[in-house]
Amino acid sequence: MRAGTIPAEVTTDRAPVYPRVLDELIPSALNTVEQYANNPIEADHGRLKARLRPIRGLKRHRSARILAAGHAFVQYLRRGHYDIALDIPACHRLCTIFDELAVTI
Repeated sequence: MRAGTIPAEVTTDRAPVYPRVLDELIPSALNTVEQYANNPIEADHGRLKARLRPIRGLKRHRSARILAAGHAFVQYLRRGHYDIALDIPACHRLCTIFDELAVTI
């Protein structure tokens, strides 16, 4: 509120503390407490959630197999089970290996 504009209307739920605080901070603002007044505010992220929901989770056994194999591969690389970049410290080994693999591919 210090850097921006002062709102003319504030939508809140029916918590008893809001009217007192709003009267102190923004005495000129109208406090709306109707039952469904904040639905557009609550539903604002609905489109984003609708797009992300199908992406979550593994839908097929093949996807789970690929993910598990990739995770195991990275863990084996990190622990030095392959003869790639063994002379590099473990904390930097993974970055170096992926750089080498990218150049090779």
